[in-house]
Amino acid sequence: MLQITSPYAKLDERMSKEDLLDVQGTVSAVHSGGLYRVQSDAGHEVLAQLSGRMRRFRIRVVPGDRVTVGVSPYDPARGIITFRAR
Repeated sequence: MLQITSPYAKLDERMSKEDLLDVQGTVSAVHSGGLYRVQSDAGHEVLAQLSGRMRRFRIRVVPGDRVTVGVSPYDPARGIITFRAR
């Protein structure tokens, strides 16, 4: 029996949280739509959004906060804020 597979089957695989690179940085600006501009300690600028758990527990992030951003190795210009330091 011949089995036909889609060429896009590999694209449906999602990255897990463990695949993200953790970057430390400081929030430099807050944009509309829940986006934050984060200046990393290495000097890179990342456009990030809050993780679902941070939205669920209503954790506020303001400019000047120290945060941890999960950055994809495929697109290092965007990320997810996973932790806000106290």
